[in-house]
Amino acid sequence: MALKEKAEIVDADGLRRIVTRIAHEIVERNKGVEDLVLVGIRRRGVPLASRMAEKIKEFEDTAPILGSLDITLYRDDLSTVSHQPVVGSSEIPVDIANKVIVLVDDVLYTGRTVRAAMDALIHLGRPRSIQLAVVIDRGHRELPIRADFVGKNVPTSSKEVIGVKLVEIDGVDSVVIKEPEE
Repeated sequence: MALKEKAEIVDADGLRRIVTRIAHEIVERNKGVEDLVLVGIRRRGVPLASRMAEKIKEFEDTAPILGSLDITLYRDDLSTVSHQPVVGSSEIPVDIANKVIVLVDDVLYTGRTVRAAMDALIHLGRPRSIQLAVVIDRGHRELPIRADFVGKNVPTSSKEVIGVKLVEIDGVDSVVIKEPEE
């Protein structure tokens, strides 16, 4: 089924403001950056986590530790995604035991991606806590998961798709709603 763009809901400036606000909220909630690790969920969570870390460094003079997480092997729908899934690398440069982990992703939808990410993290160690930062929360949860830091809540129908576009991957910063072509 082909999708067409219905509307742009966040432009480049709006996305920059969201990243900046979430970065401030992370520092405020955690009273600084000590023991803080930002972990981007591959794909779009990685550049978003990097942007947040840069913002935090601007106002705290210290950047949090930055990592990336591939959740492919932890997905509960792995058999329906591909017979030979492509597994990327996870790179977290510290032992996560007793650290505060902030998972960063672009869109929170059913909660299954976040569950897979938590499984992958716990496989690596026992963090003190895990928090979640997302650019868009679109609802439709299938698991009891909520984000600690949300850029924008966007009620959607189950037929709509939210597309977060990032310069690092897509050449442009934008958030759009897509819908099936008739």
